[in-house]
Amino acid sequence: MTPSPKPRAALVGTGFIGAVHLEALRRLAIPIVGVVASTAAKAAQKAAEWEIERGYASYEEMLGDDRVDVVHITSPNDEHFAQAKAALLAGKHVVCEKPLAMSSVETGELAELAASTGLVAAVNFNVRFYPQVHDMRERVTSGSVGAPYLVIGSYLQDWLLHDTDWNWRVESERGGALRVVGDVASHWFDLASFVTGQQIVEVMADLTNFVPVRRRPVGEVATFSAASGETVDFAVTSEDAASILLRFDGGARGVVTASQVSAGRKNAISIEVNAAESSLAWAGERPDELWIGHRSTPNELSLRDPSLLTASAAAIAGLPGGHAEGFENAFKALYASIYADVAAGGPSADSLYATFADGHHEALIVEAVAESARTGTWATVA
Repeated sequence: MTPSPKPRAALVGTGFIGAVHLEALRRLAIPIVGVVASTAAKAAQKAAEWEIERGYASYEEMLGDDRVDVVHITSPNDEHFAQAKAALLAGKHVVCEKPLAMSSVETGELAELAASTGLVAAVNFNVRFYPQVHDMRERVTSGSVGAPYLVIGSYLQDWLLHDTDWNWRVESERGGALRVVGDVASHWFDLASFVTGQQIVEVMADLTNFVPVRRRPVGEVATFSAASGETVDFAVTSEDAASILLRFDGGARGVVTASQVSAGRKNAISIEVNAAESSLAWAGERPDELWIGHRSTPNELSLRDPSLLTASAAAIAGLPGGHAEGFENAFKALYASIYADVAAGGPSADSLYATFADGHHEALIVEAVAESARTGTWATVA
């Protein structure tokens, strides 16, 4: 029997995160047949630079290419809904960057459409796919640490600390009404639910804008890149930082701080679960370490080693113990899981990656956060 050809991908977007998708797909030997950019000229330029066969003149041209099985959407947030919807209607599997769309109305429509098509429809919550995060999840869901009491943590960055720092996410019509919550706190929400197996059902939020006027460059600025040249003043309506109390449907309580103005914190996500018998803590900037806290015996520091990890965690570890795995490896492990389902023809019932249904729930949390910040009261996640 002739083996089925590998699923083939097309990449939409050529910024920082698009390049990360590209690198991870190539490490998995997934063929990338073309790229879509903001203009046909830029697509041609990136296709040549990245040694991709084709730079499409438009998104529609890419959808018409029968060789494309999976569409990776890494474009600005305001384009996700239309692009994801069109890809599903064209019979393509989809991997979409978060947020899935700009409102829960849009994400709800996408979740229903994905379910009706039977196609793989994943949201790129890559933090799930660190081996120590999988290990943490198995320890919690197996009951070995007891019932979760508190879930605490943060996601801190400093790339928008100064008024001269700029990115399209600052523009609410492109990035969304909530910037820090939608961009980084959403990763933490998904991580907390993944690890604990509990959904966030209520929030109490305080949002703050410390830099209300920024100097917007006349030209475009890539994510995490410095702006230069002529600028104009721009009044910012989205938040620079958020502090949020959480209630989970399984009885756990939580608190998270998210910020893009925390000097020295480049990409610092952290989570700690205090459970009835033990505690667990993990930090993204030290990804190979899982701290295990005890009351009556010495605490432990478990270093990533496939021979010592729980089964699920060992399955996604790509390197032997003592060989550090980080950010890019999480993408590789995530896409290995997604493409296994693509090769099988549709999503498995027990997939560990975030689906469009998960992306819809994230949108509901973000909207509850906005409502809580507006009213100063607890808000229920719809």
